[in-house]
Amino acid sequence: MVTLRTSDPVADAISCPMVEFYRAEGYTPDESIGYLMRRILSLIAQGVERELEPTGLTNAQWVPLLKLHMGKGSTAAELARECELDAGSMTRLLDRLEAKDLCRRSRSSEDRRVVKLELTEAGRAAAKEIPAILSRVQNAHLAGFTVEEWQVLKGYLRRILDTAQTLQASLEKNEK
Repeated sequence: MVTLRTSDPVADAISCPMVEFYRAEGYTPDESIGYLMRRILSLIAQGVERELEPTGLTNAQWVPLLKLHMGKGSTAAELARECELDAGSMTRLLDRLEAKDLCRRSRSSEDRRVVKLELTEAGRAAAKEIPAILSRVQNAHLAGFTVEEWQVLKGYLRRILDTAQTLQASLEKNEK
């Protein structure tokens, strides 16, 4: 593959010629993939929030709860990274989850500076319900798709994500 060097760091980051799907003249935001993905995410989040309403969990609260349940973090810092939140936001979220008796903090016996997170019995029970809710909401939004179309869509979304991650890593590298 020939790597093109251009004045465009985005094109350089993905090491291939870019097709211009969008142009400044005549640009319509509601036709952009970013807008469409954001709208889809917003509507799915609203659906999840509606389904979670009887549990007392908000859309923001189920994410760290499920990640804790899945073992994706055992400290506030790890969980903040996993949830892509800053430390202050994670602390406030954990305060609310702790007030609802869904998780608890405890000092590590090996290093007193480290505060470990664990789900309570109620937190484990609530977390076990989340995948069923997420499945219902997402399946409802995919009504009318065939299994093949769903797999193709996931493949396209993974490609966009891979490209976005490559761009991000390249831009961060160039900033250093």
